[in-house]
Amino acid sequence: MVDPPEPRDPTWPRYTKRPFPAYRYLPGQTPHPVRDPCGHSYGQAPATLSHFSADRWRDSDDYLYGVDLFNFAYWWECHEVLEGVWVAAGRRSDTGSFVRGLIQISAAHLKWHLGEEGAARSLAERGLSRIERRSGLYLGIDVDAFTARVRAALAGSGERPVLIRLHLEPS
Repeated sequence: MVDPPEPRDPTWPRYTKRPFPAYRYLPGQTPHPVRDPCGHSYGQAPATLSHFSADRWRDSDDYLYGVDLFNFAYWWECHEVLEGVWVAAGRRSDTGSFVRGLIQISAAHLKWHLGEEGAARSLAERGLSRIERRSGLYLGIDVDAFTARVRAALAGSGERPVLIRLHLEPS
């Protein structure tokens, strides 16, 4: 079994107080979180959000927790949490598309960790194509800086994992 991925900086800020799952899911190496009876989320109903608004992202515990999961290398779990945010935002909305881009970049990190470079590149590029429709601050993310770091990681000249630092103060 491969050691679980660790974030580059363990002092990175947390945006929620929600506990992390018992382990990071790594396909083929750890029990599937929902299908395996030993999974950390087995038998738990997926959380559903009724609404997610771009102007109220600071109030969304699920969005903030998704960012925590992303930053601390729980990439599969991040995908699951942010999928609920994506649906609540409206899958075809601008906000939904942005969140879907974050989901794809999270999945790319998991693929990078598993050594699946081609799949990681494809996912990262698709995610970037959704995120780069924005610039400046969006959902607390400095879009230009984040996409530049992801592009550098894709080119092999930047650090992986790429982390998300949220700007919590109102703009």
